[in-house]
Amino acid sequence: MGGTEKLPHSVVTDAVDARHWRVLLGRLRATFRTDDFAQGAAFVARVAEAADAANHHPDVLLRWGQVTVTTSSHDVHGLTRRDVDLAATVSALADELGLTGDVPHSELLEVAVDALDIPAVRPFWKAVLAYEDQPDDDNGLVDPAGEGPTFWFQQMDEPRPQRNRIHLDVTVPHDQAQARVDAALAAGGRLLSDSRAPAFWVLADPEGNEACVCTWQARAAS
Repeated sequence: MGGTEKLPHSVVTDAVDARHWRVLLGRLRATFRTDDFAQGAAFVARVAEAADAANHHPDVLLRWGQVTVTTSSHDVHGLTRRDVDLAATVSALADELGLTGDVPHSELLEVAVDALDIPAVRPFWKAVLAYEDQPDDDNGLVDPAGEGPTFWFQQMDEPRPQRNRIHLDVTVPHDQAQARVDAALAAGGRLLSDSRAPAFWVLADPEGNEACVCTWQARAAS
């Protein structure tokens, strides 16, 4: 596997440490539990040193009791051997510090907007959010700070006034999806469709507002 070759999600999933890492929306993410803020900061410093040595830099989020590391190869808009190697290094650093993975809390959120005229609607959301065009995707909008969820636009064929026009896509680790669906159903939700599972399950709350639980599986990049 070359350092600049874009890898299928299935290959990356098999190559990384399953205690920590999951593929989410073309990115590789791990969340680690820490005893306190100082331990988390020490871990982040070690990750930063390793990233500089590899010349491949992830996004790192430090919170009390938790550090999240997300990596991708921006030059290919996907995952490469560089991400797999960096993940292995980060896992080794976590082991040295005695940190454990927190897979169920690794997730990414997208907001889908249903629209009859996407070219008319999309510029409003780009302006009001101060977002940028998603690379290699004429449909998506992304937060330039890397903090907010991605917005994307779903083509409607006719008005649907009885149905909500914005829904959330919650992308979770592939091996956590069924548990997330089951929890939503146990909390009063309804399963509207599982015809595209494991790519996504369409759920609704008791009043019909929809959300999709999504994974990388059964998609083109898998």
